[in-house]
Amino acid sequence: MKKIIVTGGAGFIGSNLILKLFKDNPDWTIMNIDKLTYASDTSYLKPLKDSERYYFKKIDLVNREEVQDIVKNFKPDGVFHLAAESHVDNSISGPEPFILSNVVGTFNILEECRQLWQDNEESWKNNRFVHVSTDEVYGELEDDGFFTEQTPYAPNSPYSASKASSDMIVRAYFHTYGMNVVTTNCSNNYGPHQHDEKLIPTVIRNAINHNPIPVYGKGENVRDWLNVIDHCSALETAFLKGTAGEVYNIGGNNEWKNIELVHKLCDLLNEEVGNGPDGDYKNLISFVTDRLGHDFRYAIDASKIKNELGWEPSTDFDGMLRDTVLWYVKKYNASIKN
Repeated sequence: MKKIIVTGGAGFIGSNLILKLFKDNPDWTIMNIDKLTYASDTSYLKPLKDSERYYFKKIDLVNREEVQDIVKNFKPDGVFHLAAESHVDNSISGPEPFILSNVVGTFNILEECRQLWQDNEESWKNNRFVHVSTDEVYGELEDDGFFTEQTPYAPNSPYSASKASSDMIVRAYFHTYGMNVVTTNCSNNYGPHQHDEKLIPTVIRNAINHNPIPVYGKGENVRDWLNVIDHCSALETAFLKGTAGEVYNIGGNNEWKNIELVHKLCDLLNEEVGNGPDGDYKNLISFVTDRLGHDFRYAIDASKIKNELGWEPSTDFDGMLRDTVLWYVKKYNASIKN
C-alpha cells in the first residue's frame, strides 16, 4: 500500500482531491491533515470515515513538533500539499496568518519529508512532494498574453506573496537537495462545497436573499475559471507523471470578466429559481470600492501540462456552472422552479 498525505484535505480542493485519489487508487492509504479553520468542511468526506484506507489528523503545520510526529509515524510515500490560507481580502486585513501557514507551514512539512526520505535512495528518488500553488504569484496581465511557467513572479497581495515565497522554498529544495518536488499553479477554482466567502457562492447567497451583490470596481477584472474536478485530475496527473523539479500551470481556458460571470449567475438564478427583484437578479448588483491592489487579469497558458503530461480540462463550463448554482440554491434553502 502506498501511503499519501494530503495537507488541507478538509478544504474545498483538498476534499475533492481526496475523494478522487481514494477512488482512483485502491492501493493508496490517505492521511488527511488539516487544522480545521473556518473554511474547512469535513462533511464532504463522511463517505470515507469508516474506511481503513483513510485517516484524519487535526494538525497545524506551523507546529513543527506535530508535523514531525505525523511524518515520522505515518511515513508517507508522497504528499499533496494544499494547506494554505487563501482568501485575498483576509490577507489584506490581516496578513500574519498567511505568512505563518503558507510559508512556515510549507517549510515544516517539506523539511520533515526531506529528512524522512533522504536516507533511503529508493524513497529519495520515487517519493514525490506536490506543492499546490496559484496563478496569483505571477502578478497581473493586461488585455493580452498568458502566464507561462517562465513568467517572472510579481505577487501583489500578501496572499500571493506568501504563496510565491512557498513556491521558492520548494524550488530551492529541488535545486539544493535534489528532492522530488513538483509545483502546480492553478487559476480560480469553482464547484459545489466551496466556502461561502468566495465569489460564486457570495453572488448566489446574496441574490436569493435579495441582498446587494457586491462587485469590485466596475467588474472589469478578468479571471480564468477552472472546475475543481478538472483541477484534481491535473494534480493526480502531476503526481503520477510529472518531472521532478518542474512547474505546471493548470487553467480552464475559460476567461470571464467578473461582471460577465455575475450576469451569467444571475441569468441561471432567473431560470432556475425566479423571484428576482423586478424579475431579474441583476437588479441587485452593487458596484463597491475596488479591492486594494486588485490585479486586473489572470490567464493561464496550460499547454505545458497538456503537451508533456496529456492533461487538459474536460468539463463543460455551462453545465458545471449550472450544477454549482443548483447545489448552492439547495444549500441556502431556496426553492427551485418545477
